[in-house]
Amino acid sequence: MKRVLSSVITVVISFCLVAGFTPASIAKAENIKVGAILAVTGGASFLGGPEARTLEMMVEEINAKGGINGNKIDLIIKDSGANPEKAISFAKQLREEDKVFAIIGPSTSGETMKIKNIAEEARMILISCAAAEVIVNPVAKYVFKTPQKDSDAVKKIYGTMKDLGITKIAVLTGNTGFGNAGKGQLEAIAPVFGIEILASEVYDKKATDLSAVVAKLMANKDIQAVVNWSIVPAQGILAKNMRQAGWDVPLFQSHGFGNIKYVEVGGAAAEGIIFPAGRLLIANDLPADNPQKQLLVRYLIDYETKYPEDKVSTFGGHAYDALTILVAAIEKAGTDKEKVRDAIENLKGVPGTAGVFNFSPEDHNGLDINSFEMLTVKDGKFVIYNK
Repeated sequence: MKRVLSSVITVVISFCLVAGFTPASIAKAENIKVGAILAVTGGASFLGGPEARTLEMMVEEINAKGGINGNKIDLIIKDSGANPEKAISFAKQLREEDKVFAIIGPSTSGETMKIKNIAEEARMILISCAAAEVIVNPVAKYVFKTPQKDSDAVKKIYGTMKDLGITKIAVLTGNTGFGNAGKGQLEAIAPVFGIEILASEVYDKKATDLSAVVAKLMANKDIQAVVNWSIVPAQGILAKNMRQAGWDVPLFQSHGFGNIKYVEVGGAAAEGIIFPAGRLLIANDLPADNPQKQLLVRYLIDYETKYPEDKVSTFGGHAYDALTILVAAIEKAGTDKEKVRDAIENLKGVPGTAGVFNFSPEDHNGLDINSFEMLTVKDGKFVIYNK
């Protein structure tokens, strides 16, 4: 019986070799399952929509070129609608049923914080598209993120205020994970720049009218500027309500403002809004020798050609960076999850839409304050802010 079995195995192996199949080539033929939890619909669709479209575009292109080291990508997108409970359910499903190699997303900080421990316990690579610094501080072994740090965004905002002679402000935040994290950073860093927060208000993420909050803040005549920290359409609504009330103090937004659709919501009232962002939104204005320019322009053209009804945004860029980072690590380390995790943690000099990434065991974001530019809205477009 052993002799027969041995003969059968020999015949099978011989056939595979003749046909050109080796154990290595067979392994290469296995697709890599990548899960994504994104807010494609709902209140954060300005984030998740571009993220999903970006990943679909990239995977189509990668697979058309033969995949990663010969392995094509199976992309499985779950639409959480920015609901943390759905994110938890999808994370478990992607891990237990779909058995994905890694997860990209979620779109929002609140969702990411809810599934962070799930990823850690499962030793599952999670590359978040959400911005809150608490996602990677303290460092979690398997969790990374692509948007810039909240603290660096705050420093850029306060630095600009200092240049303008602004010292007394009001802070508005949405009641989301991103809003809460930003509020903490704004309060903690204010004294460093000599900024005094005279008023602080939190509004519902589903708010469609903030005129009452604006009226309350306007009563304090010492307020010189307003900082709003959120990722919902209320960013544009706030601008409208301020201008309707005749309140013309400068309005600063967080790095969550990087989608032209927020400007469209605010209309003419969005003119003059100041905010920190990566260089994707001003890609065509960058000098030719900028290390990001080629990548940024290529992504912008590819995205807006494939999706002519949409404009490129920093949010789609976060997904672009997440998959770029994952692909770079797999190209370097193969398909062993632990080796890929180690490779991500040691990636250096990787250009992305948000900046040039330099990861380390102490830094699972890989970006510093130099990844930001201060931008403003002029004639309905994003341009570099000049005092």
